Amino acid sequence: MTPEETAVLERLRAICLALPEVEERESHGEPTWFIRGKRTLVMFCDHHHGLRLGFWCPAAEGVQELRIEQDPDTFYRPPYVGVRGWLGVNLDDDPDWDDVEDMVRDAYREVAPKTLVARLG
Repeated sequence: MTPEETAVLERLRAICLALPEVEERESHGEPTWFIRGKRTLVMFCDHHHGLRLGFWCPAAEGVQELRIEQDPDTFYRPPYVGVRGWLGVNLDDDPDWDDVEDMVRDAYREVAPKTLVARLG
């Protein structure tokens, strides 16, 4: 990875690891963040399958379609998990980090146990 790509990974890592009981481990050759070691929260995409640098995360019903319609250069339906409503997000073109943080927190709310979601405040 280039220094710029490493910086993107580090920023995404900080967002994910700031959430309650999130841990990181490699999955499918990429850094991936899990809640309590089981539920997948975010999968990093380091040009996986020829895609751009970014991440994949679960999204509430209808969000994937809406985001892709609004900005198809940034958002896409990722392979494998896209059929379940997951959202692909490109991070290689000056991302809006506040929006990224909101998306990750929303993904957390989608998959975390209610007791952990309550800790978000």
